Amino acid sequence: MVAVMHSEHPSEIPQNGRSGRPRSVEADGAILRATREALVELGWSKVTVGDVATRAGVAKTTLYRRWAGKSELVVDAVAVLFDELELPDLGSLAADVESVVLRFAALLDRPETRTALMAVVAEATRDEALRRRIRTAIVDRQKCLVLEGRARAQARGELPYEDDPAAAARNADLIFDVIAGAVVHRTLVSAEPVDAGWARGFTVLLLSGLASLRH
Repeated sequence: MVAVMHSEHPSEIPQNGRSGRPRSVEADGAILRATREALVELGWSKVTVGDVATRAGVAKTTLYRRWAGKSELVVDAVAVLFDELELPDLGSLAADVESVVLRFAALLDRPETRTALMAVVAEATRDEALRRRIRTAIVDRQKCLVLEGRARAQARGELPYEDDPAAAARNADLIFDVIAGAVVHRTLVSAEPVDAGWARGFTVLLLSGLASLRH
């Protein structure tokens, strides 16, 4: 689940400090869209860099100047979708949580997100480098939403401030894992809907604990 919105068009400034022709914003966007389209139509095993290049209307060398291979390309194609998530300030922690849960579920329900995410996660079970890229490009960036929501709740007096930075970081990780894990399992594993009622019940459980289930 990143507070900083990330465009589908990376910066035109050359990466790694290299001079030369700047990256094309339009080409990058077309490549990432083509990657997701190919995944939905063909599945991971049949997607090739050449096919993506053809769909995007660019040369294969254009892709290889930006990404080392298919795995990196697919992760980045998924990451920009998750960067669409925002945490609107609705005035209370409960309302904020319910909102982001519903937005996250709606994002996962899109065929391009669902297919691409499941593909890279499956592939990452046998590729440590890919797991690291998923963590940095998707997971770590989306944790900013937890930090943003917690800061708002603390400012409202709904949550206490945490004096220990290490404990605060661990707690943020735990909150992210609980929210992301529950929504991903509900939508992608159980294939059950995440509607307003489910989001409300989940939020009550998250904020009040298991004892709340008796009421």
